[in-house]
Amino acid sequence: MSAAAGPSRRVLPRVAGRVAARGATWIIGIVLLIWTLLPVYNMALIALSDDGDEFTGQIWPDDWNWDSFAVIWTEGHWYLAHFWHQFGNSLILGFSTLLATVAIGSLASFSLGRMKRGMWLGDAALLTYVLPSALLMIPLVHLMRVYGLSDSLWGVAMVEVTFAAPYAILILHQYGKLIPAELDDAAKIDGATPWQIYCRIYMPLMTPALVAVGLFAFLLSWNEYLYQFMLLTSTRNMTVAAAIDQFFDSDEAPWNYMMAVALVYSLPPVAIYFALRRFLVTGLSRLPKSR
Repeated sequence: MSAAAGPSRRVLPRVAGRVAARGATWIIGIVLLIWTLLPVYNMALIALSDDGDEFTGQIWPDDWNWDSFAVIWTEGHWYLAHFWHQFGNSLILGFSTLLATVAIGSLASFSLGRMKRGMWLGDAALLTYVLPSALLMIPLVHLMRVYGLSDSLWGVAMVEVTFAAPYAILILHQYGKLIPAELDDAAKIDGATPWQIYCRIYMPLMTPALVAVGLFAFLLSWNEYLYQFMLLTSTRNMTVAAAIDQFFDSDEAPWNYMMAVALVYSLPPVAIYFALRRFLVTGLSRLPKSR
């Protein structure tokens, strides 16, 4: 009797500890989820209000009013007269930054990974983050005006790539170290050129890092405001991030329209994340062994 009770006494504390740890994890997760979604819920309440006033503390609205989203769809307010054109400009800017950052970062990391002192050069790219981006505003704006890119989406994309590329080079270079060098040697024996090695071996194995870097570059461009506001002046090239500043030009800003715009504007990053998440998870499950 005592011999059988001994193991059970040792097992019970372990089970209780696991249950307590799992319960604490769930509690922390729920608290963080509520803390994260609370501002979004606040935005939704204001967007669905009738008069567009700020949130007054009401947890659940009496009547759901979807007129704010209808006005966005029809561009029925002078603040939103060119919303969908500006939304398209934001998409063009975001995907241009994404593609250029992935291309520059992958090519640079592929080259640095095959250099004897490439590790130091890859880490040196982070020195560009020593200076704040706001401090570089004046020289970059002047540089874009000199080259005639002051009111161009491509000029803003170049600036965004300038800030995203160093991080991309660092991440891709560190991840590229996990790819065995024997794969390059085997491909060279079969007659593969460096470009073929890059396209057929390096890029497929780098999919998780490329997805992570691409998402970072897209979000950086999508959420950036300062350079878009300084460089884009015409309505034809304006983005949503820069155009939303006009909501503050009036003494009585339509908060319901502003919050509705913010909710609609947040949909593309969410959709892109869920569309690319499977590539990230699949790539991480097939992570190559380190050298």
